Formats: sequence, structure tokens, C-alpha cells
Amino acid sequence: MDADAATLALMQPGQRLARGVSRYLRSMGFAALEEFVPQRGLRVDVMALGPKGELWVIECKSSRADFQSDGKWQGYLEWCDRYFWAVDVEFPTELLPEGTGLILADAYDAEVVRMGPEQKVAPARRKKMTQKFAMDAARRLQRLRDPRHGHEAFAFAVSEEDCDS
Repeated sequence: MDADAATLALMQPGQRLARGVSRYLRSMGFAALEEFVPQRGLRVDVMALGPKGELWVIECKSSRADFQSDGKWQGYLEWCDRYFWAVDVEFPTELLPEGTGLILADAYDAEVVRMGPEQKVAPARRKKMTQKFAMDAARRLQRLRDPRHGHEAFAFAVSEEDCDS
């Protein structure tokens, strides 16, 4: 078994969808973060930051039961310019609410089937979300490079005076 197959074998179905969605988004010039927390109590499957600063939320649903148990998705709408569901080709798409985007995906790729309607995020929230996206991405990269000290590395803050000396 090659490394990619071994990695996929460890993933849950929704994680495999998120992987394919993230690969697709990267090919469109987006940066994607899986399991992004826009605010305490909310966790989106994929948050994407586009080349023009657009913010997309993609929720990955691997089954009817997975979709029906999701009661928080409407709370994600205020955090993005466009909202999408990502499902595989076997998913009963008639269950998905109208007025939302649709992405068909598997572990390797994805395709936008229906573009989510655009509802622009307010400028102050966009700035906050873009900064949080950048900080979360930087912290995840740091944890990959230095897993033993990933959390402690951000426990202190450097003041501007410390940088000037």
C-alpha cells in the first residue's frame, strides 16, 4: 500500500470529501483550511480564501444521516460570501436546500455543480476572517514543522519595543 492509500484508509468519509474539495479549490487559486473555527461553537469543514479575498464555506456530507444531523449550517452563512455543500455522486442531492451551492467530490478532486449565491461579508468581518485564516494556517504549519512545541510557541507575545532593540 502506498503512502497516499494508507492516508486515505485512515480518513473518515467526510475527510476524504474535504481533501478532494481542497485539491479542487487549490487548482482554482484558493487556499483552503479544513475544520476552521470562525467563532467559538462553530466549525466548518472547509473554509476557502480566494484570490480576490472571497470567503467560501464548504460543508462535506457523506450520507443522508450526516446531513440530517447537521443543525448548525445556517449559522455559517454570515461568515462567507458563498456557501456550498460537498457530497459524492451517490448522495441524494434533492435533500440539499435550494439557494446553496453544490460541489460533487471524492478524495481526489471535485467540481462545482451549482454556484452558491453571493452574499458579501461585511468589510470588518472580512478583515477579521482573513486575519484569522492567516493565523490559523501559520499555526498549523508551525505545528507540522515543530509538533513538540507547536502550542507553546504561541504562548508568548513579542512587543514592538522588543523588535526594535
